[in-house]
Amino acid sequence: MTTDETGREPRVRILIAEDQALVRRGTAVLLAMESDMEVVGQACDGIEAVEMATRLRPEIVLMDLHMPRQGGVAATREITRALPGTQVLVLTTLNDDDTVFEAVRAGAHGYLLKDVTEQELLETIRALRRGESRLTPQIARKVMDQFRRLAEASDNARNADGATAKRDGATETLNEKEEKILSLITDGMSNRQIANVMFLAEGTVKNYVSRIMEKLHANTRTALAVISTKQRRSN
Repeated sequence: MTTDETGREPRVRILIAEDQALVRRGTAVLLAMESDMEVVGQACDGIEAVEMATRLRPEIVLMDLHMPRQGGVAATREITRALPGTQVLVLTTLNDDDTVFEAVRAGAHGYLLKDVTEQELLETIRALRRGESRLTPQIARKVMDQFRRLAEASDNARNADGATAKRDGATETLNEKEEKILSLITDGMSNRQIANVMFLAEGTVKNYVSRIMEKLHANTRTALAVISTKQRRSN
């Protein structure tokens, strides 16, 4: 990551998309107190979030889902498609299965509920900046359960029509160490935690994760976890 003239990492640029003014402003005050964070804009609905993200190019968009004019899922989809360098962190009260699944499918890199602590929110933002994806345990279970159901449906269809068995066999190309790292990602570990378990440098783990993503055609760590869970179910 690049540094400024003082040798420090530049502050992470954050856009807040939240329709409740009190919550939006309170979150902005919280983030502005952190020396490594900068709030570059505040949007009150999905349409404004997309417009401001396009104009301001933040690194992270803190996205509510239930907003007027355009909801957070649609806004997340537009932002992640148009701005691959921008990550969306969902912060919402909505935790029903359909909403969670649609937000992840739309490209959200993290999903938090509004009852998280301030420290959890700040650490998740920093984790996203490091290239990690974060889901609260409750949300992670919902995502995994949903993809297990999809895997079961896929298995049934494959058995019914005799589809090729190799379609989901991408992990066969992973070596033993990559398989282990993929398993730890599925367990929710960060790069630093994996480095400690595997006795590797954190940068080495990051390189491994990048190669695994390339081999499995995955864009995020969440997608890797989903693929791994699906393959475990089909084996």
